[in-house]
Amino acid sequence: MTNLSAGARPEATLAVTRGVCRLWRARAWTPLLEVPLADGRRADVLALADDGTVAIVEVKSSVEDYRADAKWTDYLAWCDRFYFAVGPQFPQALLPDTAGLIMADAFGGDILRDDPRPVAETRLAAGRRKALTLRCARLGAERLQRLIDPQAGLAI
Repeated sequence: MTNLSAGARPEATLAVTRGVCRLWRARAWTPLLEVPLADGRRADVLALADDGTVAIVEVKSSVEDYRADAKWTDYLAWCDRFYFAVGPQFPQALLPDTAGLIMADAFGGDILRDDPRPVAETRLAAGRRKALTLRCARLGAERLQRLIDPQAGLAI
């Protein structure tokens, strides 16, 4: 699933990811997991709002997981808002204050700090927003189709 790199703990990662998704759904945003971006990166959670706002959440399950991953600034070009999501035991002081912060567990989450960057400076260009929204729509539809018909697309 998400973020099973060096130092990651799968059960902690899944719990935080689930809580992040519950948080976004409670705010009427639509979360999508493991979204490949055009630059080759993959967002742990990408959430879309009704107005087209895009948030990317980087899930960190441990200090080792955070320290092993220095690519988070690459995500800023693909979203309007960026957040780290961690569990209750994570030492928050390690995270940069230049990003948003979500505390989550398997039951839900809270935004402890919104992305501090000025919204006017972080808005995606219209073309990139459209391409990303279409990518999310196609990815979500493809995943749903695979659930409905797991054999679809396989050579007979």
